[in-house]
Amino acid sequence: MATIHLHANIKATPEQFVAGLTDFGPGRGEVFGNSADKDLVVHEQGVDHADVTEGSRGVWERLTYDWSDPRHVVLTTTDSNVWSSKSSHVYDLTPLADGTTDVDYTAVRDGKNLGGRIFAVLITTVGKGVLVKAFQNSVHAIEGRS
Repeated sequence: MATIHLHANIKATPEQFVAGLTDFGPGRGEVFGNSADKDLVVHEQGVDHADVTEGSRGVWERLTYDWSDPRHVVLTTTDSNVWSSKSSHVYDLTPLADGTTDVDYTAVRDGKNLGGRIFAVLITTVGKGVLVKAFQNSVHAIEGRS
């Protein structure tokens, strides 16, 4: 199991960040590079939750999004071709007096098969830079929408 912690300070409010994170419309792949529009399926969406399958390049994940606490957004894996149900993404959002927001992101990746276990090892070693860049691209894209 791999646990990755990333941090960013962004020029957007927590509400704006959550709006970008939970926008499952066309163009999602431009904000989240690992979520190709053609592979996106929204099974259910409510005011503060969603059940979504997303992925790209052959890796997919069905996630339950919960933003009932808009400062602590949790994405839980319910099905995937590589990740077990112990996998998750958590965004902790702290608004600051200057109008920016601290974003603390934690990803837990638990491979459910050999491919997933290899991905988990790669994410914490040689592939961590790819994950950091993807996170930075996403937060910058959300900033740009604000």
